[in-house]
Amino acid sequence: MKGEGKFFFTMMVAFAELERDMIVERTRAGLNAAKAQGRTGGRPTVMDADKLAAAKARKAKGESVTAIAKALNVSRATLYRALADME
Repeated sequence: MKGEGKFFFTMMVAFAELERDMIVERTRAGLNAAKAQGRTGGRPTVMDADKLAAAKARKAKGESVTAIAKALNVSRATLYRALADME
């Protein structure tokens, strides 16, 4: 490859990296601005404080995790995660 071709591709790579860095920077700034306004993204949580309190009370009585999860309409994994976070 001739020198001009190498130079051209080197410059294109540099511009592509610059553009990518700018996109990342703008995305992070947007996420930080949204967070400052109290907006958060992602999937909403299924376990609220009431469900968690009910789950803890049922677990303390000796009820099985499967029965508690079925009664609260959540998965066993969600219930295990919520109970583990509180211990």
